[in-house]
Amino acid sequence: MLKLAQRTYPSYWLYKDNAGEWRWTYEASNGLTIAVSSEGYKRRSDCERGIEIMQGSTTSPVWCPSHLANAA
Repeated sequence: MLKLAQRTYPSYWLYKDNAGEWRWTYEASNGLTIAVSSEGYKRRSDCERGIEIMQGSTTSPVWCPSHLANAA
């Protein structure tokens, strides 16, 4: 886990929500949030594992319904 004096982008942000659970957001190079964890995690290590899974999914295929395959 990096701890920098000034945050750089793109990057993930770990935080605790109002329920005290760990969550993450991913901000693009322009600082806008483009992805968020879909659940809260009791343990920080589980939240960090969720980030690792996202980071490792760059080769995952993208699917869409066949009726939208040629949509603009």
